[in-house]
Amino acid sequence: MYLALISVFPLALAFAALSDMFTMLISNRVSWLLIGAFVPAAILSGMGWQLLAWHVACGAIVLVVTFGLFALGWIGGGDAKLTAAIALWVGFSHILEYSLLASLLGGILTLTLLGLRLVPMPSPVARIAWAARLHDARTGIPYGIALAAAGILIFPHTIFVHALTA
Repeated sequence: MYLALISVFPLALAFAALSDMFTMLISNRVSWLLIGAFVPAAILSGMGWQLLAWHVACGAIVLVVTFGLFALGWIGGGDAKLTAAIALWVGFSHILEYSLLASLLGGILTLTLLGLRLVPMPSPVARIAWAARLHDARTGIPYGIALAAAGILIFPHTIFVHALTA
């Protein structure tokens, strides 16, 4: 049961990344699923109530910060909610590494897409709606890909995976 619960995290993030790539949207259901799976996973991991509260505080602080960024028009609402849900799982002990990795991966993603947008698309690829949308300079960057990838890469270092080997 515990393995199934913690598997929600990487699977939900993979879904969020693919969803953002194909539709430029991250469903609220992904964030709610991550939040809903967190508490039972935390309890089954052996996380104490104090650490659980710190994880909740981390998620809440990140939610406030990311909604500020959303209000300024710097990030999308789905990105804000997804980042906060990821922060809930990684907590203060890994939020710095997560943030740096998400920034690095986001920069690589952004530069790659901007570079690809400078060259014409092959006509067979241009007929694929999601690929054409990503190639369009008026389209934003599906940053959820970087956010999710960073979460998946940090996850093995969290208490949730360490509890499997304890």
